Amino acid sequence: MQARVRARRWGRALKPGLALCMLGAALLASPARAALFEDDEARKAILDLRQRVDQNNEQLKARLAEQVDQLRRSLLDLSNQVEALRGETAKLRGQNEQLARDVAELQRQQKDLKQGVDERMGKFEPQKVTVDGKEFVVEPDERRLYDEAMATLRKGDFAAAASAFTAFQKRYPKSGYSESVLFWLGNAQYGKREYREAMASFRSLLAAAPDSPRAPEAMLSLANCQVELKDAKSARKTLDDLIKAYPKSEAAQAARERLAAMK
Repeated sequence: MQARVRARRWGRALKPGLALCMLGAALLASPARAALFEDDEARKAILDLRQRVDQNNEQLKARLAEQVDQLRRSLLDLSNQVEALRGETAKLRGQNEQLARDVAELQRQQKDLKQGVDERMGKFEPQKVTVDGKEFVVEPDERRLYDEAMATLRKGDFAAAASAFTAFQKRYPKSGYSESVLFWLGNAQYGKREYREAMASFRSLLAAAPDSPRAPEAMLSLANCQVELKDAKSARKTLDDLIKAYPKSEAAQAARERLAAMK
């Protein structure tokens, strides 16, 4: 019984102190709550800021990715255009090369055609020739016959050459080749030992063209014919006339030597 009384008394004494402790604890807890509240707000602000930063980063990455993609597409388009231009350039180069070949071939054909025309026209058009320092115009056939006669003489076929030169004289009596034809006809006749016929040819040349470059040789050949015919007197006279008429010629020098040998 006494114990119960003591307990109740102790409890009544304890209540005012407990109240004071609880009040103090409440007072002490208020600043902590304020600090905790401020930390939550700061943390929330940081999280919001971080979220906005993350969103901005994502948006920036998206824009960058889009720009990179656009740039990649642009580079691809540009690369395709470059390849297309290269292909077109190669095509044009090939066309130019083919055109150059076509032009070269056309030029060659034109050259061949012109040459063919010139050759055909040359068979009909008069031609300029120079014989023994004398220039004159001849017909194509006229030149051909003269050249053929000379070629025959060079071969040593004196009979055929004499016939060719005689035929030429009959066909072209007024040819510019006449002086040369007379001289070489006389030589062909001399080669055939037809001395009188040769003398006639040489005299015809001297009468027709005493100023011909072949005239001194014609006189020397005439003297040779006279020697072959055993006409020494006529030969000496011909050699004297040669020296007087053409003193500076090679034929005149040969005539002097021939006269000295004949004495």
